[in-house]
Amino acid sequence: MTISESACVLFVSYNCFFQNVHISNFSSSWADGMAFCALIHHFCPEAFDFNKLNPAERAKNLSLAFRVAEENAGIVPLLEVEDMLLMGEKPDYKCIFTYVQSIFIQFRDRD
Repeated sequence: MTISESACVLFVSYNCFFQNVHISNFSSSWADGMAFCALIHHFCPEAFDFNKLNPAERAKNLSLAFRVAEENAGIVPLLEVEDMLLMGEKPDYKCIFTYVQSIFIQFRDRD
């Protein structure tokens, strides 16, 4: 694991303590959008009610996380909801890591 990967793992672990969020990798752990929502909600808690999210509503969760990240923090969505859905339960590690890294860069000094 590279230094930047280790930093992102620590960042995510520290900021994603939410029900229905279990992060063990940069692939399947992010497939339902809940991890993205948890991470964004940690920094933008007023943007949406995390407790109303449903892990089965992948498209809704992904869309919400990507939209809120862009609108509230200027984080350009490097992933498309449709692409994430096509990748199924095992999204591409590099795609997920790259987007999480952009979130990390934006928020690393806020908490």
